[in-house]
Amino acid sequence: MSIGKFIAGFAIGGILGGVIGVLLAPQSGEETREKLAGKSKEICEKAQETVSEIQSKADGIVSDMQAKGDELISKLQDVINKQKNPEEV
Repeated sequence: MSIGKFIAGFAIGGILGGVIGVLLAPQSGEETREKLAGKSKEICEKAQETVSEIQSKADGIVSDMQAKGDELISKLQDVINKQKNPEEV
């Protein structure tokens, strides 16, 4: 299981659990709305943090892939040059 799927599942589970818990609590409508508003702000902040973490990890992966791609291109160019000029080996 990838870390991104785990984090997404964890966030969704937390959201659903929080909403269900607030809705089933024996409180007035106003108190429930206040709690829902507070939870929604909290969830939004956590979602933004999660997106930032995922984006940071994705940026690192893209940089690594780009470096490996550049290295592969360089090696392929060396092989092609050796095939064109076998006497320089």
